[in-house]
Amino acid sequence: MSSPDYRTVADAVAAEIAAGRLRPGDRLPPQRDFAYARGIAVSTASRVYAELARRGLVLGEVGRGTYVRSDLGAPGAITAEPPPAAIDLQRTHSHLPEQESLLAETLAALPRLGAADAALNQFGPAGTPRARAVAARFLTRAGYAPDPEGLLFTGNGKQALAAALATLAPPGERIGCEPLTYPVVKGIAARLGIALVPLPMDEEGVRPEAVLQIHRAQPLAGLYLQPTLQNPLGATMGSGRRAEIAALCAETGLTLVEDTVYGFLSDAVPVAALAPERTILIDSLSKRVMPGLSIGLIASPVGLVDRLAASVRQGGWTAMGLPLAAGVHWMSDGGAERLALVKRADAAARHALAREALAGLTIRGDACAYHLWLELPETWRAEAFAAAALRRGIALIPAASFAVSPGHAPNAVRLALAAPASDDLVRALSDLRRLALAGDDQVVE
Repeated sequence: MSSPDYRTVADAVAAEIAAGRLRPGDRLPPQRDFAYARGIAVSTASRVYAELARRGLVLGEVGRGTYVRSDLGAPGAITAEPPPAAIDLQRTHSHLPEQESLLAETLAALPRLGAADAALNQFGPAGTPRARAVAARFLTRAGYAPDPEGLLFTGNGKQALAAALATLAPPGERIGCEPLTYPVVKGIAARLGIALVPLPMDEEGVRPEAVLQIHRAQPLAGLYLQPTLQNPLGATMGSGRRAEIAALCAETGLTLVEDTVYGFLSDAVPVAALAPERTILIDSLSKRVMPGLSIGLIASPVGLVDRLAASVRQGGWTAMGLPLAAGVHWMSDGGAERLALVKRADAAARHALAREALAGLTIRGDACAYHLWLELPETWRAEAFAAAALRRGIALIPAASFAVSPGHAPNAVRLALAAPASDDLVRALSDLRRLALAGDDQVVE
């Protein structure tokens, strides 16, 4: 007798969840035990669990098993945007007084500088020769100087990432990335029909030998990595690892999409400096300056410019005239660089406050980052912790939102430190510490 279709078994488990026979937080048996109890093959059980995770009904936590999601049907479930009344530990955009001053100065200066006409017009992905020259100088740092002819502009960094991935990988192709990655990239890949392949990593980042092994087994169309202040883990590759990644790209012919949107908080030299012909560097002014008036920056090998420009046009991702004019002004007069220095000091101060407020808990992350990674005690599961925090007016993001493989998330949450006022931040983090140490079964809602 043949084993039933995995979708039929998944439907049965889903019905048990809907009927309340399996409740939020219940742990499913190990796959081998599940297979024996249901009279199916272990390989079918594995597909059942993957299907339940795809439907959003269960969540696998590394080393702990698979659980019915805690937020199923719960009021105040975790959403993509924090509720207005919540203390926002989800988004990494800072709001400093210097930003308002810079905005006011810029809006007053554009007509005086003769830039009003540019602000009122629409340009192509390449902007103007002056915009490309200014952006190339702005992105230049020790050891790295992009070619102005390789510069393109988009409405924001997300659009720049979408254009880069669309250029490298047709639908059905594979892009390698960190196993925990920027959630927006997961959504972009899904809409483009691109499969993201999680790459093994250590404390410093992806392991080049593992990437090579995966690529040889089934070729990748490219790589998407965050070598500097990786989101969500906060790790930064050392110079040796960056050289190994550059050598890997040269050996395999792979092109790297290097996301450097947090690079303004660090002195790390981008991988693009070591492999300029194999790297598409992505940056933006959203986090560096302000999200409401931003542009995305693509520093590309000249040989890929035409294909990238076509992707930008086809996606409708071209930068608008006013943000482009403002961005060129900020990059040319030093405003963006001055604000970046202020944000560096702010991020370091907030990170220090966070480590003090979370004393006794296991946290990871670079001391110059605007986010950190909180590993939860065994008495908690990440989604239950995030839901309990939200009920206390604190919005954060559980690990599953960053996991490339459904059902393979660590028991952790990411805390963004940039948005709240310092006093609110300390109060929220102190509340989270008490919540974490209390344990799930000791919390009275």
